[in-house]
Amino acid sequence: MDETVIDRVRRVMEAASMSQAAFAEKVGLTPDKLSKSLKGVRRFTSLDLALIAEAGGRTVDWLLTGREPSRPSLAARTADATAPGREHVGDIASRFTAAYEVLELLGRLPKLPPLPTVRTDLARYVDQGEKLAHDAAASLKPTDAHWTVADLETDALITRCSETFGVDIAVTQLPDGVDGLAWHTDTFRLVLIKPTEIWTRQRFTLAHELGHILARDAQEPVVESDVAPGRQKDLTEVRANVFASNLLMPAPEVTHRFQQLADSQGGLSDEAFSALVVGFKVSPSALAARLSQLGLIGAESAQHYRGLTTQICHLLAGATDAFQRQLAWAAAGRFPVRVVSALYRCYADGETTLRPLAALLRRDVDELHDILDPTQPEVPEPTSGEAEEGDLVFQP
Repeated sequence: MDETVIDRVRRVMEAASMSQAAFAEKVGLTPDKLSKSLKGVRRFTSLDLALIAEAGGRTVDWLLTGREPSRPSLAARTADATAPGREHVGDIASRFTAAYEVLELLGRLPKLPPLPTVRTDLARYVDQGEKLAHDAAASLKPTDAHWTVADLETDALITRCSETFGVDIAVTQLPDGVDGLAWHTDTFRLVLIKPTEIWTRQRFTLAHELGHILARDAQEPVVESDVAPGRQKDLTEVRANVFASNLLMPAPEVTHRFQQLADSQGGLSDEAFSALVVGFKVSPSALAARLSQLGLIGAESAQHYRGLTTQICHLLAGATDAFQRQLAWAAAGRFPVRVVSALYRCYADGETTLRPLAALLRRDVDELHDILDPTQPEVPEPTSGEAEEGDLVFQP
């Protein structure tokens, strides 16, 4: 016989090794209400189930359906598919999966805006990536007459991508050998990138993973390492790299700025090249490759520029403050604002506890409660009446 919600609640109670009255007190219900719910006379509200799930270390989804929390099956898009720590990425991704599950059950998932069309009529993946980057930049563009993605520092770029494409982007610790993760379903779009001192690489990884999302490549979570131009052979990786290069360094703007700074022989001084590095917020090697690809510099010049570092370029361009600002930001963690805000609103509206938000943020529930609402108990004392009977409910 199939288990019901009541059966699974009883399993939680049995595992807690507590009397029915003690369990009711623990989860903030009167014994009478819990008794009625277990008999099928009273419906469990969404808050009831959230409290019971928290008390039993379970999820609301498990109470309702019996499904265990989903553990993503990871697809390898890494230079070394056996890179140490890859097996732990599933645990990290599952934190976000759990948050999405709660929001979906409560009907509070943020809406997903439409994405640019992938031009599959273009036979070459290179052309698809270039066109997709052009369309993405047009979608990101504000009302300013002249604007490129290069005008946005990475934190502002993340905010703009989240608002425009509905991509939840987190900067969070990932295992060694893993640079990023991209994953999209019908209900969420997720990108994870790791904190790092190499902020130009982090920025390129962000654009690369965004390319996977917009190209619909990541219907299963894709784990990547050593993301860099020209190192991948998989065609979807080529497309994502082309997308990233064109998004961060659009050909018309690169050509325009190059022509402004080039000398009469068509060359660039180290100071002029450094100004381009600072302006496009990319590494010297990435910019040298882009200039070479566009036929603006030769192989010898490209090799010379690759010998420079991002820090040296910022010193030569008098932009050390910008370098330090990007460095500090890239080394810090960041959680997706849309998801965190949605979970908090659910808590504030009494639809769930702080447990889902605390799990996502990896914070202690009590500590988080003290930070957010130090003057009020997290769970109000239940009243003797049945006032919550009109709340969102689930049949046993």
